[in-house]
Amino acid sequence: MKPISPRQQDILNFIRQFIEQEEFPPTIAEITRALGLKSPHGVREQLQALARKGAIELIPSASRGIRLLQKAAEQDGLPLIGKVAAGRPLMTEANVEQYCKLGPELFQNKADYLLRVQGSSMRDAGILDGDLLVVQQAAEARSGQIVVARLHDEVTVKTLRLAGEMAYLEPANPEFPVLAVDLSKQELSIEGVVVGVIRNRID
Repeated sequence: MKPISPRQQDILNFIRQFIEQEEFPPTIAEITRALGLKSPHGVREQLQALARKGAIELIPSASRGIRLLQKAAEQDGLPLIGKVAAGRPLMTEANVEQYCKLGPELFQNKADYLLRVQGSSMRDAGILDGDLLVVQQAAEARSGQIVVARLHDEVTVKTLRLAGEMAYLEPANPEFPVLAVDLSKQELSIEGVVVGVIRNRID
């Protein structure tokens, strides 16, 4: 398949999520509204580009005429997220290094992607530099869970602690500070919850 642009990946991700929830594809108008885009015409052009690249099939004269044509690699594997671009959602083609085939039976919880660890801030939790985190995509998390969070356009992996209007991102290494976030003044975005760690690195 030809490379997919970040905007096209955003549209593709929305189509997948919509189909999972509703069991039928979205209309062009629904895609336009959901992604905050200005013109349905622009969405139509992006869909046509995705069709040319083999990611989807467009069915003529149908308001919901979008059919996903997933790559075999995506069907059988999890995307491995490497170096993350600041300010850009994790799940874009620009951040995907490769697709890794892993059996779903390996994990107790649903896994959506792998994230390559950079740094040693979670060392004492058994998460080392270069490890692969198995992440379930989520916008919310419970206190005590290890999360992938975005703060000030930077993505970090820490243990989440919640106390009223305060959220604390706690490292598992005394050399690193706890990040305190006043939720009434600052935005903290949860990208996912860690459901596993793979020590055998994929290079």
